[in-house]
Amino acid sequence: MKKILSVITLFCVFTACSQEKSTDKPKEVKSNTILLADPTIFYNKGTYYLYGTTTGDFPNGEGFQVYTSTDLKDWKGPNGAQSGLALKKGDAFGDKGFWAPQILSYQNKFYMIYTANENIAVAVSDSPLGPFKSESKEPIIKTGNQIDPFIFIDEDGKKYLYHVRLTNGNRIFAAEINDDFQSIKPETLTECISGILPWENTQNVSWPVTEGPTVLKHNSLYYMIYSANDFRNIDYAVGYATSKSPLGPWEKAADSPIISRKNTKQNGIGHGDVFWDKNNKMHYVLHTHFSESGVSPRKAGIISIEFKDGKIVADPASFQFLNVK
Repeated sequence: MKKILSVITLFCVFTACSQEKSTDKPKEVKSNTILLADPTIFYNKGTYYLYGTTTGDFPNGEGFQVYTSTDLKDWKGPNGAQSGLALKKGDAFGDKGFWAPQILSYQNKFYMIYTANENIAVAVSDSPLGPFKSESKEPIIKTGNQIDPFIFIDEDGKKYLYHVRLTNGNRIFAAEINDDFQSIKPETLTECISGILPWENTQNVSWPVTEGPTVLKHNSLYYMIYSANDFRNIDYAVGYATSKSPLGPWEKAADSPIISRKNTKQNGIGHGDVFWDKNNKMHYVLHTHFSESGVSPRKAGIISIEFKDGKIVADPASFQFLNVK
């Protein structure tokens, strides 16, 4: 009987985790603020492109919207190549749970690395607006469940896939990824971050969450920015860790979290990506809860960050929501 109960408990935990990125049916709301979760901004030739997990007009099983701006203030869209979508179900791996995309430019093509069906895939396009299409309808990693991909290309040309594996919590892993972005080198798979600090698990749950990794390099040191706590928790927040190697070991920063409801007055703030504007100023795009009383649909915003004395420092006063005109 004890064994049966353990199996049931494990199933319930995994089921809860598998719903981690989902939200209830989007509310009927009128808001100028762009309704996207897990956002990323890609800058190319004078235009900013905003993508993310859809929480507004489209169900997140249809693909990825894209909005555009030339100044980070006035946004237009969604104006992806396919009815507002940059990537559409049917052109991609998977048929549900399209979450947390990342865009990068490589060898005169635009690549979208994304989650669907709790696995990671890649799609290619000639334009940031799409249409992005997956040449392979197979996930990059074919065993287990993983979400929240981020590709980092080091100065020596080696490429790394950071991602979250759903195993005894949402844990951040890394592995070298092959040049075609279609598979990893499994012998390099390494665990990086798990939620063991008090700020990373404020509700003291049995399935701690660390997710949404972004990795960058500054003065020969690697920085991983990540979020912790369940996204539905008002204490969802952003911290960082450093390493001398892209595969770790990672040392968590003592000043984390650097972005939280305590310094921004926004509940559930986190899970985004770093980008540099046209003036080479660094920002972090992220999402917040819809309101003090409701999680969904989540809203997209940006906050200025910078390197200072080897630390990543956020400017809470710079926080602003992204509004569509």
